[in-house]
Amino acid sequence: MARYALRRVLLAVPVLLGVLLIGFFLMQVVPTDPAVIRAGPQATQEVVDAIREELGLNRPLWAQFGFYLWRLLQGDLGVSIINNMAVTQELSDTIGPTLELMFASLFWSIPLGIGLGTLAAYWRGSMIDRCIMAVSVGGVSVPVFFLGLLLIWLVGFQWQLLPFTGRGGPLWTWDGIQAVILPAVTLGGVFVGPVARMTRTAVVDMLTADHVRTARAKGLSEFLVVLRHALRNALIPVITLIGLQIGFLLGGAVVTETIFSWPGVGRLAVGAILSSDFPMAQGTIIVLSAGFILINLGVDLLYAVLDPRVRLS
Repeated sequence: MARYALRRVLLAVPVLLGVLLIGFFLMQVVPTDPAVIRAGPQATQEVVDAIREELGLNRPLWAQFGFYLWRLLQGDLGVSIINNMAVTQELSDTIGPTLELMFASLFWSIPLGIGLGTLAAYWRGSMIDRCIMAVSVGGVSVPVFFLGLLLIWLVGFQWQLLPFTGRGGPLWTWDGIQAVILPAVTLGGVFVGPVARMTRTAVVDMLTADHVRTARAKGLSEFLVVLRHALRNALIPVITLIGLQIGFLLGGAVVTETIFSWPGVGRLAVGAILSSDFPMAQGTIIVLSAGFILINLGVDLLYAVLDPRVRLS
């Protein structure tokens, strides 16, 4: 198991380097000069040139990228051009709220999606199956921003049941729980449909397998047959989809955090890009990309836990 995990970690290293390279050069093609932003609109050309030399912007691109990697190895992500604060400090203040939002979204959406998919598979062809699949298709079709704005208008303005702006506090407090409900429902709402559909497909295939028929022949209850022998063996494709969808949730978190003014990495990334704060934008790209890579690494390790044959491949 350790050897398999080490191999997957080593494969993730070149992927992260590629992301760093692409993110760095994308920031270079933006037609905004960071030195001009740092100096201000009234600065003279001499001041701008001095700032360019201070930031190393007058060096060749390959030298800038090499220096950038060297600083990353030392844990230095640079300083924000806008507020002159360390990027690592700003990121450390926003990673926590983003993780809270992700956890709150997955906490209810994954069990609900798997449960609905299992029910639809067991009662396949019935009205229950059709209703669950209709809801799943509808959930996939609704954009994140539309669901968020609908919840804000309905639950926030009309009914005034829950707050919809900002973070009320840590997730373990009552104010924090109230504040995270609407963003978590918005972000997790688009997650339920794909999980339910994949679970239904996988469980339907497993219910006709030989080992399931053998379990029924032994006199096991339908609950144990479906849960232990069908659902467990059907989880590998479901986990694959969950891993991919969690990665896409990082993109959805950018929209959700912006709509609900949630102080997370996604909202920080949007603000950095709009204000041409290149060090901050590059830092948020690194964090979001590393999160996506870690999620896929976790999915690969779960494969090995659920199916020992994966470790031998």
